Amino acid sequence: MELRLDGKTALVTGGSRGIGQAIARTFADAGASVMISSRSAEGLEASVREIRAGVGARAGEVAWTVANAGDPEQAEACVAATVDLFGSVDILVNNAATNPYYGPIIEIDQGRADKTVRVNQSGYLEWTQAAWRAGMSDGGGVVLNIASIGGLTVEGGIGWYNVTKAAVIHLTSQLAGELGPAVRVNAIAPGLVKTQLAKALWEAGEEKIAERLPTRRLGEPSDIANAALFLCSDAASWITGETLVVDGGSLCIASGSLS
Repeated sequence: MELRLDGKTALVTGGSRGIGQAIARTFADAGASVMISSRSAEGLEASVREIRAGVGARAGEVAWTVANAGDPEQAEACVAATVDLFGSVDILVNNAATNPYYGPIIEIDQGRADKTVRVNQSGYLEWTQAAWRAGMSDGGGVVLNIASIGGLTVEGGIGWYNVTKAAVIHLTSQLAGELGPAVRVNAIAPGLVKTQLAKALWEAGEEKIAERLPTRRLGEPSDIANAALFLCSDAASWITGETLVVDGGSLCIASGSLS
């Protein structure tokens, strides 16, 4: 079955690289008009060029707007720019995230703790509010939050990041209950994906990490993008409030007894 998004407009935060860029490319290739945002104009311009070079003849338009995912005023402006250019926001992908601290959460300083919550948690709500006010409340739509399997388990080093992702998972269920039937809200909880943001977690030990997974490989951004396309398409029209784990089987190994 071919999944298409023809006639839809998608806004993807953090779309200049990694998972966000892969989602934007996949959505455009499926026929959607796509707006991507991040803090860097240079990175966005390069991303749009890459996306346009990688899509087929039936692809939708791709544009960009600079916006800090943790700034509610910039979120409002980006949503408005998307509506001005494409006429609506039918799909919102809250993907942008930050992780400025690595270490035990008992030692995190207030500044980095607040920044992580501001972008990863409050930002997701604020972008959704902006899209809701800009037309989703009347025209309907889909919100997809990018969480993490870290929000479903316990691990060292990035514990505070994972706390914010646990909040995203609950936020997804809460918003789904409040915004239905007009808007469906779901989340994806990726495992370890080979992105720049997660580079410190996989680069040195990729082969050993992959050996422990049932799939014997780490995730690629396209793995998450393909799941996103399904959840944001009409094929998933009876799915809301759910978090889809896409992790190559790492959680099942962690919770089981296989070696």
